[in-house]
Amino acid sequence: MPTDLGPGTDAVVGEFVRRVASGDPDRIAELFAEHVDWVLDWPAEGHPSTPWIRSRSTRADVAAHFRELAAAHTDEPPEQAGDPVVGPGLRILVDGPEAVLSTEIRRTAASTGTPYRARCALHVTVEAGLISRYHVYEDSLTVARAHTVGG
Repeated sequence: MPTDLGPGTDAVVGEFVRRVASGDPDRIAELFAEHVDWVLDWPAEGHPSTPWIRSRSTRADVAAHFRELAAAHTDEPPEQAGDPVVGPGLRILVDGPEAVLSTEIRRTAASTGTPYRARCALHVTVEAGLISRYHVYEDSLTVARAHTVGG
């Protein structure tokens, strides 16, 4: 007899995109498992201009990430600013519990007023209706430069 696996990957990823566009960190975090395999393509020591670009491991960390990310930018919530986070060219590929989201982030750094664009891909895994893996592959150097005075 099948067990309740929760919503499918496509439904969870679609809801994730909607919640990111709405800009509510706590609602975004509700879609994540209590413990998350979170990886960023960035040196472990990070960068002082982009403290939100670091590894996370819990649902609370996920909410903190999206709060820090929002505070670091001057944009209105994405739905009011033409979806700068979700991006106009968002593509989603789903294969069973795995999904890859590819887009271009369009934001403005609050610390410098510098607008930037950065290509980004997310690899997520959905288990029991929650995101358990969140691997980010982005142009973090472009992001760091935009947030660095004189960058």
